[in-house]
Amino acid sequence: MKLSENALVVLKSRYLQKDETGEVKETPQELIDRVATFIASADKNYGASQDEIDNTKEEFKEIMSSLKFLPNTPTLVNAGRDLGQLSACFVLPIKDSMDSIFDAVKATALIHKSGGGTGFSFSRLRPKNDIVKSTMGVSSGPISFMKVFDCATEAIKQGGVRRGANMGILRIDHPDILDFIHCKEKENDINNFNISIAVTDSFLQALEKNQDYEIINPRNGSVVDKLKASFVWDEIAKNAHKNGEPGIVFIDRINAQHPLNEKAGKIEATNPCGEQPLLPYESCNLGSINLAKFVKNKAIDYESLKSVVEKSIHFLDNVIDLNKYPIEEIEENTKKNRKIGLGVMGFADMLIDLGVAYDSKIAVDVALDVMKFIQESSKEASSLLATKRGNFPNYEYSVYAKDKKPMRNATTTTIAPTGSISMIADASSGIEPIFALAYYKQVLDGKKLPYTYERLLNVLKSRGLYSKSLSEEIIKNRGSLKDIDSIPDDIKELFVTAMDMSYKAHIDIQAAFQKYVDNAVSKTINMPYNVTVSDVKDAYDYAYRSGLKGITIYRDGSRDVQVLVTSEKKDDEKSKEFSRPKSLHGFTDKIKTSRGTLYVTVNTVDKKPVEVFANIGKSGGDISALSEAIGRLISIALQNNVDVKNIIDTLISITGAQPIWNNGRLVKSVPDAIAQILKEHFSQIDNNKYEPKITTDECPECGSPLEIVEGCAVCRSCGYSRCG
Repeated sequence: MKLSENALVVLKSRYLQKDETGEVKETPQELIDRVATFIASADKNYGASQDEIDNTKEEFKEIMSSLKFLPNTPTLVNAGRDLGQLSACFVLPIKDSMDSIFDAVKATALIHKSGGGTGFSFSRLRPKNDIVKSTMGVSSGPISFMKVFDCATEAIKQGGVRRGANMGILRIDHPDILDFIHCKEKENDINNFNISIAVTDSFLQALEKNQDYEIINPRNGSVVDKLKASFVWDEIAKNAHKNGEPGIVFIDRINAQHPLNEKAGKIEATNPCGEQPLLPYESCNLGSINLAKFVKNKAIDYESLKSVVEKSIHFLDNVIDLNKYPIEEIEENTKKNRKIGLGVMGFADMLIDLGVAYDSKIAVDVALDVMKFIQESSKEASSLLATKRGNFPNYEYSVYAKDKKPMRNATTTTIAPTGSISMIADASSGIEPIFALAYYKQVLDGKKLPYTYERLLNVLKSRGLYSKSLSEEIIKNRGSLKDIDSIPDDIKELFVTAMDMSYKAHIDIQAAFQKYVDNAVSKTINMPYNVTVSDVKDAYDYAYRSGLKGITIYRDGSRDVQVLVTSEKKDDEKSKEFSRPKSLHGFTDKIKTSRGTLYVTVNTVDKKPVEVFANIGKSGGDISALSEAIGRLISIALQNNVDVKNIIDTLISITGAQPIWNNGRLVKSVPDAIAQILKEHFSQIDNNKYEPKITTDECPECGSPLEIVEGCAVCRSCGYSRCG
């Protein structure tokens, strides 16, 4: 296997087996052998000889070792091991009863423990303050129960490989819809959920006609209110503009295009990133083809691509039989429909190798052509499997029954987030454009080194343009070549980033792939910081007209805004000295660091910090002296009108020798711990006039920048993902 240094880091930290001491005991090739051997063994169920099984194993090894195809993370981690849970995506039903709610909580815990993510519709739950006859009380509503699921998720650790992730969906006609739209307004609320609104056709019709629409109590189906459609649409757009949530799913379109009719069930929810709509108690296992591996002489090698598609469909169908399902209902429903989701990664890499700009009409044509080919090839492969193994049990309720075409799998294609598997394959994420062409990458000794996207690096070197200073100039330009005069126009036009293009260019690519995908497409529609709420609504409208099943927008910098003082202080303010009163009031926080327990006392005047004391270790020790010194220097700065935000930004993320986890957050050093406490208590102070300055969010595990792609924040250096 030809693996990059970055791929090895990700494999060692998240995929390779470890012994009881935490030492890696498996090589990357041994991982591939383990997975291929186990997944090929399913052929025995269908009468294959040992020679045939061995041949299949070698085919599976080849497509994975060459990094042309990789299955989802749970398959790579758990195949051939005791846990044995191989699927990434699950949807659980929640009915309007305590039994159903807490059965779902238990099932969620089991799924998260095994490495999967879960989606729920809370639309069947009665609204807050609705009558509860059994207790003669009132309901607390869907959002309160979402918080129960969120707490359960927080309590479950997934072996350092994947963190629990959820999708919460509420229909737009639910009485609590306005509360739901705003439920994640604060960045640390319901952290383990992505949220989306299930938008109905009737709502969109009311919106188009500028009318009211009906609000329905799910307890009895009665109309309890009417809301102006345009008002609710504005609220959704305002919140998405503010912090990227909620997303939108066009739920009626999803059901209308589902290959199974309502006799098999109705879709109400998706997996955490929205690309996999599923029936209640259904799971789906995914895998992705690395498109960058199929470019030869500036053309797509469709013959090789077809071969890999066929083997990938065989692989994913085998996973269904070998999977250890968390609960019986999931196994039963999954095997009734045998859904699989073959997708892609490396699309941006492929375009660059073809010499095609991502934001061009040609790129849309490439997307249409390549996904149509994969869709048709996947259907042929699934149909061939059906002639040998039989149709999926719910075949009679499917679109395939009408033409009597054999089909092994109800669905075969999904464009899923590729996160860490794209890092293993050294490929661009899913169908996303390049997020940043250069950035500072955190390395083990705490230093940050400039990293330049390899394809750009090769072009710059071949044309005698590369220098370290140019790389740093690109970083300062937020990873973009735009407006850098020393770079020729043809290079700028080819190497575009997510923030260089219009939202329509993003949606055009997503729509092109969606046209030939059974399930849905995971993609972030990146928008610049200065877009308006009206622009967000225009993006929603364009997405619906383009045929998308859902949309997630992210306005650059909307979740992390640093503020800087721009107003000049008056002379009397500059000369005014701090006079300490005899008594001050404040608080003391305790936080664990690798050097021991740190106690930070902050005293305030008019709720503004003016004095900081930091104590750790024994008096007389170096660490105690340094902590005291930091506190004194912060105090001097505060008393001389230095803004607390500047102090926080200076100290936060300073990395020591041994970062340590404390109550779910990574404490990198003593100064970082002090900054975290100040940020927790004082980051909202607005003493002066400020203007926004966008900052790059840092990975909490390695300190490298996070990218907002595929509906989530991911780190290209170590594989960390906020969405698991």
